Amino acid sequence: MKVLLIEDEKITRITLTDTLSEEGYQVTACATGTEGLAAFQAERFDVLLTDLRLPVMSGIDILKKAKESRPNCPVIVMTAYASVDTAVQALKLGAYDYLTKPFSPDELLALLNKIKQFKEVITENIRLKKRIKSFENRTLIGRSAVMRHLVSTLKIIAQNDFTVLIQGESGTGKEVAARFLHYHSPRHNKPFIAVNCASIPETLLESELFGHEKGAFTGAGKQHSGYFERAEGGTLFIDDIDDMPLSMQVKLLRFLQERTINRVGGDKEITLDLRIIAATKVDLRELIAQKKFREDLFYRLSIIPLLIPPLRERKEDIPLLLDHFLDKLGDGHKKPRLSKAQLEIMEKYSWPGNVRELENMAGRLLAMPEFDYFIEQLHTQDVQSQPLLAINSGVLNFEEFRGIQPYLQKQEKELIVMAIKKAGQNISDAARLLKIPRSTLRSKMEKLQITDFSGKPN
Repeated sequence: MKVLLIEDEKITRITLTDTLSEEGYQVTACATGTEGLAAFQAERFDVLLTDLRLPVMSGIDILKKAKESRPNCPVIVMTAYASVDTAVQALKLGAYDYLTKPFSPDELLALLNKIKQFKEVITENIRLKKRIKSFENRTLIGRSAVMRHLVSTLKIIAQNDFTVLIQGESGTGKEVAARFLHYHSPRHNKPFIAVNCASIPETLLESELFGHEKGAFTGAGKQHSGYFERAEGGTLFIDDIDDMPLSMQVKLLRFLQERTINRVGGDKEITLDLRIIAATKVDLRELIAQKKFREDLFYRLSIIPLLIPPLRERKEDIPLLLDHFLDKLGDGHKKPRLSKAQLEIMEKYSWPGNVRELENMAGRLLAMPEFDYFIEQLHTQDVQSQPLLAINSGVLNFEEFRGIQPYLQKQEKELIVMAIKKAGQNISDAARLLKIPRSTLRSKMEKLQITDFSGKPN
């Protein structure tokens, strides 16, 4: 931390400067208030430490001027003429604290450490608020015609309160679209509450959605407000509504018709003002045909139906999305530069996991920016049925699993063959791609019995 010290007594000034410097503080020491105030205006300090009794300009005058120009800079005042009046005056004018001379170095260091910790909390709080804000205000990224049309449609329907049904495959960004609707609507200053029907056990779903009264069931020790009540005035986003059991569909239909709910165990009707946005990953008409979804609820929900296109239908958006995710996930990491050939591979891939899968790819590229094996896998895998990387995706048939060592050896063998293929069967170039010595690669090839350079492992 940078500390500005204003003290007219030379010995005290030198002593304090040495003490603080030894503790790692950057100290600028001034002998007069005029000199100190000029330094304060010229440079940004973390703490101002000033004596109250100074020639020409008093510590109180310095405190006033410091708070006028930089109100967030903590000011500690020192005085050998302590009284209740001067302490109260300094604190009223915005001083962080005061020290009565003579004071021990530990007293000052403890005070500065307290300020340092407080500043760290404030900085972290600001950083977290920015991250929360960026999360809440996520936008739909894309320059394709279908995305431009979707965004313009969302902006129009955001202005009214009609119920919206968003349809789209998993990972297409249905919640992002719902948040976009909320934050562009007149309800943007009210809560946006998201609930996923698939993530809550059926036995708890009614209580989580509609709340419960104290004593409604065993373990209900107090009244509980559900997602509906928490969304009052704002928007309730119900994701994976295709997983909502029929018993809950009836209660949701009643809310859409009456705009009232009853908590579990309660008989009082609660009127709520909120907008419902629902999302589904499947065609609800098929569930209606199977008697798994109520037809009347479907028509209540789909007053305004929206379809989020899969990534394979807007591949021109991939470079823009990838750049966005690399910036979002970067957090100080060096941003990898992809070649035209690599981007072409990514644009040809069908992306069954949609935008979410592309975001995961961005994370892998940031973790290993010099290693393009992940992109090469897109080119070589059967993209319609095979996982991108079994070791990363968790897709594994344990009935056929022979142990971790054979599994890892198989992964290593495929990786080496991939590098050899990319290097045009040049072992030296393949070793450079793998970031290992040529001799090590030769040794691994012998151990793994890789002798066929046609691009297929033995």
